[in-house]
Amino acid sequence: MDKTKRAKLEAAGWAVATPKEFLNLSEEDAAFIEVKVALAGALRARRVEQHLSQIEAAKRLHSSQSRVAKMEAADKSVSVDLLLRSFLKLGGTREKMAAVFCLNN
Repeated sequence: MDKTKRAKLEAAGWAVATPKEFLNLSEEDAAFIEVKVALAGALRARRVEQHLSQIEAAKRLHSSQSRVAKMEAADKSVSVDLLLRSFLKLGGTREKMAAVFCLNN
């Protein structure tokens, strides 16, 4: 969040916190969530790069459109294993996967 927006919210009486602070997460839990969200984003980006709809991606993954939507949203019902396997099934490489884990890039 930019400083101007944060200042306006605080001036209006709102408390501003990071998700980690708001949810009182440990460093490990926060890192895990960041990785899961990054994987979900990478899966969506991979699908979009290939000009696939969620339905077309679901067919390739032997899944359903609603499941692909949940994967892309990093839904709590979706495992990191499923995200990794789906990313690879859509043609993702180990090199691209490594880039996902370099979250500061």
